[in-house]
Amino acid sequence: MTTITNARIWAISWPFIVSNVTVPILGAVDTAVVGQLGQAAPIGAVGIGAVILASLYWVFSFLRMGTGGLAAQAHGAGNLAERDATLYRALLIAVVAGMVIVSAQGALIWGAFQLAPATAEVETLAQRYLDIRIWGAPATIALYAVNGWLIAIERTRAVLGLQLWINGVNAVLDLIFVMGLGWSVEGVAVASLIAEWTGIALGLWLCRDAFGQAFAPAFGRLRDRSAILRMISVNSAILLRTVLLQGAFTSFMFLSAGFGDVPLAANQVLMQFLAITAYALDGFAAAAETLVGQAVGARARHDVQRAARLSMSWGFGGSLLMALGFAVAGPVLIDLMTTAPDVRVEARLYLPWIIAAPMIGVASWMFDGIFIGATLTRAMLTCVAISVLGYLLACLTLIPWIGNHGLWAALMIMNAVRGLSAAWMWPKLRAGLV
Repeated sequence: MTTITNARIWAISWPFIVSNVTVPILGAVDTAVVGQLGQAAPIGAVGIGAVILASLYWVFSFLRMGTGGLAAQAHGAGNLAERDATLYRALLIAVVAGMVIVSAQGALIWGAFQLAPATAEVETLAQRYLDIRIWGAPATIALYAVNGWLIAIERTRAVLGLQLWINGVNAVLDLIFVMGLGWSVEGVAVASLIAEWTGIALGLWLCRDAFGQAFAPAFGRLRDRSAILRMISVNSAILLRTVLLQGAFTSFMFLSAGFGDVPLAANQVLMQFLAITAYALDGFAAAAETLVGQAVGARARHDVQRAARLSMSWGFGGSLLMALGFAVAGPVLIDLMTTAPDVRVEARLYLPWIIAAPMIGVASWMFDGIFIGATLTRAMLTCVAISVLGYLLACLTLIPWIGNHGLWAALMIMNAVRGLSAAWMWPKLRAGLV
């Protein structure tokens, strides 16, 4: 293990933070370019198509976290063959999953339109979009594995470069195909497809160390039964945890709709602030994941605690800055996101919850990184299950009493319970790691 320092944590964190910030840009560029056509239907088609694909691919996002934790431990233990075999297994899952999605595209797209029907024109255009972009499924899912492996070996600058490449290729080709050649939604789809496949090509090149001299011993470990079972155990817990969290956040918006259009719009605006907070602090969680994982693999008890403590300190510092930023600039940001006077007033009413959110939620986000690095994913699942139960009970008791404030309070309670339960479990779990 290299000495764990604040400089090392920052070196891992900042590229990942910048990379996360660029994630929403891809969808924004697609929407902006197709919006220049001056028609509503193409915008709706691209939006619906992108949401359908994101929902399909999201199921396999466990490959990012699971690969990161397992590969970091193998890297810390100096077991390069297992580190690289972890990447091979994840890529194999990605290829198979992508082929299944491509093969079942007809049924999957039909089912999606049944759940979220649109006008005939929008559905026709969205079908054209999906018929093209669906062929990028293997590449997009494989990128989860590539990013997880790169984070595990502290190559977050490569992760940033990869994201910038994908966004850049997509933006340039959008302009050529849509604005230059007039291909409409088909042009957006082709641009994204090329960006995805060139992205995975670049990603594999960035992972070239895994395919060098260590290829033969790593390939030989590909079918190691104990490693496969461990991977299944780690990833299944992450998948269930993510499903629970996604269900809670989805219910938040559904419950918001019950208060009327204006509170719903205000909550949607403020949820973007919460997403920005999570994206920003996720960089420090990635540092915790990497360094804790490597320390566990190296069986360095002191380094496990030092990595967790220092990364947590960075996370709390970042959350304080986010809270101060929202307190100072929150009203201005709200005005930038909506021009509706009633929505602006409503959003300001609930802004204090967003100001408090970073400090309330930081422990939950940071412990996610720590637990993933230590591959304590079953404990992480337990924390999330307890917190979601607390969220549901809070919704039932607080919403009838204080309305939308009760809904925001329930969300804060969920994040607080996640962090507190993880903090309570961590000392005992840490003692059993090494």
